[in-house]
Amino acid sequence: MRQGGLVSAFPSARGHLTEGAIGRPAVDWEQRYRRTVITSDTVTTAVVVAGIGNFFGVRDAANWHEKWGILAFGTELLVLGALAVSRSWSPAVLGQGAEEFRRLGRSLFMATVVLALGGIALTSRNIKLWIFVAVPAIAIVTMVARYLLRLWLHRQRKEGRCLRPVLAAGSPATVRDLITRTRRFPHLGWRVDAVCTDGAEPEDGDQLDGVPVVGPLSDVADHVRRDGYRVVAVTPDPHWSPHRLQRLAWNLEGSDAEMVVAPVLMEVAGPRLHVDAVLGIPLLRVSMPAFTGGRRAVKAVVDRLGAAILLTLFAPLMVFVALLILVDSRGGVLYRQRRVGKDGREFTIVKFRTMVAGAHGARAALADRNEGAGLLFKLRRDPRVTRVGTVLRRYSIDELPQLFNVLTGSMSLVGPRPPLPEESAAYGPDIRRRLLVKPGLTGLWQISGRSDLPWEEAVRLDLRYVEDWSLALDTVILWKTLRAVLHGQGAY
Repeated sequence: MRQGGLVSAFPSARGHLTEGAIGRPAVDWEQRYRRTVITSDTVTTAVVVAGIGNFFGVRDAANWHEKWGILAFGTELLVLGALAVSRSWSPAVLGQGAEEFRRLGRSLFMATVVLALGGIALTSRNIKLWIFVAVPAIAIVTMVARYLLRLWLHRQRKEGRCLRPVLAAGSPATVRDLITRTRRFPHLGWRVDAVCTDGAEPEDGDQLDGVPVVGPLSDVADHVRRDGYRVVAVTPDPHWSPHRLQRLAWNLEGSDAEMVVAPVLMEVAGPRLHVDAVLGIPLLRVSMPAFTGGRRAVKAVVDRLGAAILLTLFAPLMVFVALLILVDSRGGVLYRQRRVGKDGREFTIVKFRTMVAGAHGARAALADRNEGAGLLFKLRRDPRVTRVGTVLRRYSIDELPQLFNVLTGSMSLVGPRPPLPEESAAYGPDIRRRLLVKPGLTGLWQISGRSDLPWEEAVRLDLRYVEDWSLALDTVILWKTLRAVLHGQGAY
């Protein structure tokens, strides 16, 4: 392992160890990564505050130590205090999805409110600089630093390092599904090292998808205490009665293990799940999906404003692409096609033309070569695609005119893929839930493999977005879309 820097700071946690050796390396790298994030937040906040002070010449102001010095120190103290109060440094959220950035944003908003109220109470005329310049600058720099640290962490996890050893306990089918998901998404930081499942007493060498079966469900706590797993993932199984789950939680007390119970509603998550205590009974409350209301109104405003800004920025590129299309092949610049949008209403989608004229009529002759999943028609080497069209499709440049669809309200920046009318006509009741929201220019399908995705996985991702939509999730998807487009994976 390379010495110095971040790599040597987080030791590897490979293999199946015993006598607590699994748990300890996991604790070490988690705590070291947490300290690195805290140090990063503290340093970036201090640098921004000092930089603003020098740039605006506050050191030359009268009574600097009494006024500006107090405000600068107070701003940094408020930001760091808000980060601690909102648990933005909790190992459970660091490197884990949109929740890390949601807590970071909530902390900075809290610091801004307290700073504003303090300025009003103290009748300070200098507070505006710290509210409208310092805190936004701290937000930008801190989020960029967090993102870079997360990229490093995800890279380590893809190489088998910085993973949390997991003991999965449940039925063979649900445990197998968990193993598959952790291997498909190693950046989430889980590695299933052992399995407990009911049935016959396991013999030496028994495995489930290559993972050792170490015992029955009744022995979960014993294996955790002996081998030091960091996560106990409880998946659905008739064995898990409320009493047995409670007993397992009691038996895990005092260990380093975190108990995670997979709900029956596997695809419902995020802001829709709430745990309430009613009459002394813990209940998992599932709120209705948000298809209307204030958040949807905010999304509509963001969509149209974002589309207008992007059209302005990409206008020179779009003009250049239009000229290339005209020079490359005969036909118009734009391609129009009927698609199905929210509530099953049809609209006309606009794209740059990437195929030869009359390509739709030639589709029937290529039906036997279809490589698309499910209801989709796709060919990796479609003879109808032009030379310019190949490049446009690889980097999704052909979809830029859809910003006009977003601007007019028939599409959103983020949402499910807009289906063709013939695809929509073949939808069953479950898949038809994709039409409860506006289709998107990008979505979970775009950042997860695009045309390489199996049909069932593409549908699952679209339905997950419909069920668990949030403004934070939209922000993450838009950010990750840039990387997906630059890599060109699954685009053809």
